[in-house]
Amino acid sequence: MEPPMIMPVSQASQRPLLAVPPDDARLRHLARELETEFLTEMLRHAGTHESTGAFGGGPGEEQFLSFLRRSEATAIVASGGIGLAETLFNALREAGDER
Repeated sequence: MEPPMIMPVSQASQRPLLAVPPDDARLRHLARELETEFLTEMLRHAGTHESTGAFGGGPGEEQFLSFLRRSEATAIVASGGIGLAETLFNALREAGDER
């Protein structure tokens, strides 16, 4: 029998929580979420959709642009992404198999 994974202490009960090894669907979902966050940051640093004209700017522009970038990153990942999610998924699954 393999030892349980160590998890943070629950603030409600102050007892350690035992982790259940995640299934493949959960690992794949988490890997895609990480790739989405990565691509969102890359789009932000690339300066996509930044307006320089007279009608751009304002206090809400960056907030709404963050929604647009997140949506675009989600679409990129849904259409196959850049391969980061698949690489992470395979690495996490192999790490789980070694335990």
